[in-house]
Amino acid sequence: MLTRLLRFGPALPRLISRQPARFVSQTKSSSAAGTASVTELHGPVDQGGHGEVDPYVKNPDYHGFSSDPEVDLWNMRMVFFCGISVAFVLGGTFLAYLPDETSWARREAENLIVEREAAGLPLIDENYYDPSKIILPTAGEK
Repeated sequence: MLTRLLRFGPALPRLISRQPARFVSQTKSSSAAGTASVTELHGPVDQGGHGEVDPYVKNPDYHGFSSDPEVDLWNMRMVFFCGISVAFVLGGTFLAYLPDETSWARREAENLIVEREAAGLPLIDENYYDPSKIILPTAGEK
């Protein structure tokens, strides 16, 4: 590792000691490089004698809940607060109360072993189904 660093030679101290530079533009920002506002995106609305106002012109922060800007803001906050709260609370409760499948399966297997040992049966039978209950077709019924 040191031999690789020595290949830089006399330039190594300059590389290590040089502080990162921050380049700041001194030119005035133009509207082409900046972000567009909602009113620039939608443009002026032709009233046409109707008196309707585009909600984005009236309220640039329009969320779609109400035409009144203050009511729109509070409705948006309440919907998102309640929605996220319900999702986290009910989702967390649902996940917390899911049944633990592995512990149930183990308890069931232990109960089955105790029952089979008490009955004097082998733990695992060679036939999954009782062969006397299986009805097979005769050779001529193919």
